[in-house]
Amino acid sequence: MGSNTVVWIVVAVAVVLLVILLLAFVARGARDRKRIAESDRIRHEVEAENERVAKREAIAAETEARARAAAAEAEAKAAEAARLSDRASAHRDEASSSRERLDAERQRADSLDPRLKTNGKRDDEDDVDRADRDELKRVERDEQHHRAAN
Repeated sequence: MGSNTVVWIVVAVAVVLLVILLLAFVARGARDRKRIAESDRIRHEVEAENERVAKREAIAAETEARARAAAAEAEAKAAEAARLSDRASAHRDEASSSRERLDAERQRADSLDPRLKTNGKRDDEDDVDRADRDELKRVERDEQHHRAAN
């Protein structure tokens, strides 16, 4: 083999190596461009999803605020209900006390009234009225006992 042939073989090997190197650089560039495009697409999707998540977070915060307001309102309503219940109980106790005082006064008037029969009734008193008053007294006593038990 001549020296000329060796030179041509070395040149051919160098050219093949340069072509392989050039193809590797081109392939690497294409792969990098694909990766860059994919990463940009992913970032765009993440940004779009981030906006949706931010809206959901805002809705959640608003809903939580409404829930706190509703709880506070319910608490205020419960306090108002308790206050009104106490007030009604005080009125009921006062009415019962007044009713007892009136009954005592009625009995006192009956004891002073010369028109009463020997059985404790006035001539003009209806038996039904007395029965109604007695039933009312019994109901009021039962309510007082019930309240005292609770």
